[in-house]
Amino acid sequence: MTTTTGTTGTTGITGTGAGTDWNAWQVSWDRQQEWYMPDREERFRIMLDMVEALVGPAPRVLDLACGTGSITSRLLDRFPQATSVGVDLDPALLAIAEGTFAGDDRVTLVTADLKDPQWTSGLPYDSYDAVLTATALHWLHSDPLAELYGRIAELVRDGGLFMNADHMIDDSTPRINAAERALRHARMDQAKHGGAVDWAEWWRLAAQDPALAGPTVRRFEIYGEHADGDMPSAGWHARVLREKGFGEARPVWCSPSDTLLLALK
Repeated sequence: MTTTTGTTGTTGITGTGAGTDWNAWQVSWDRQQEWYMPDREERFRIMLDMVEALVGPAPRVLDLACGTGSITSRLLDRFPQATSVGVDLDPALLAIAEGTFAGDDRVTLVTADLKDPQWTSGLPYDSYDAVLTATALHWLHSDPLAELYGRIAELVRDGGLFMNADHMIDDSTPRINAAERALRHARMDQAKHGGAVDWAEWWRLAAQDPALAGPTVRRFEIYGEHADGDMPSAGWHARVLREKGFGEARPVWCSPSDTLLLALK
C-alpha cells in the first residue's frame, strides 16, 4: 500500500500507533454504520455484482470518499486481483484505512478534498474501470455534486461505471417518507437502548484512542459537526450523470430511503 497527499495542503495520513487494533476499529465503524443502515451489506453485494457483470473480476477501482476503506475491503475480499485507490480528506478515517491495508500493494490511499477542482491531480491513474462510493456524497449540495459528477465522468473509461449508494429522497411522496422515517428511527432507538453506538458516540470513543486522538481533532477542524447537503432524488442523480457524459444511468437497488444508482460510460 502507498499513501499520497493530494492538492489540499494536508500532510497525509497519520495516527498509525503501534499496537492499535485496526481491524477492531473497522468492525466498530461497520457496526455504527449498520445502526443507520441495516441493509448496508446488501448494497455492497449488489454493487460488487454489477462491477463483476460490467468490468470483470480484476477491476481498477477508485473508492471515492473511502473513509475507513469499507468498499475496498469488500472489493479485495471478493476480487483478489482488483486494485483500489481510496480518496478521502478525513485524517481519522484514513488512519484506520492505512492501518488496515498496510503492506497491501493493491491499495493506494490519497488525501484530497473532493470540492477542490484539482483533486484528481493527486490520483495515480488517469482512468478507472469503476468509481464507487457509498453514504458519503450526501454532504454535498446539488451544484458542487453536479460538478463532481463531471469530473468522475472524465475518470471512468469507456465501458466503465460509476455507482453511488446514498440517501436519495423523493420529495413527491411526503407521507411515505414520513412513515418510513418514523419506523426506521423507532428501530434505531430500540437498538441504541440495547447498546448500539451512534455516530457521535463512535467519534467520542475514537478521540480516546491515542492513535486516533490527533487525527480526530483535525477531522473536526476540517468538517465541523456533521451536516447534510440537498439529498436530491434518484431521478436527479440519473439525469445529471447522463448530462455529464454517462450513456446510461438508473437505480439497481433501493430501499425506502436509500438508492444504489449505477451510471455506465
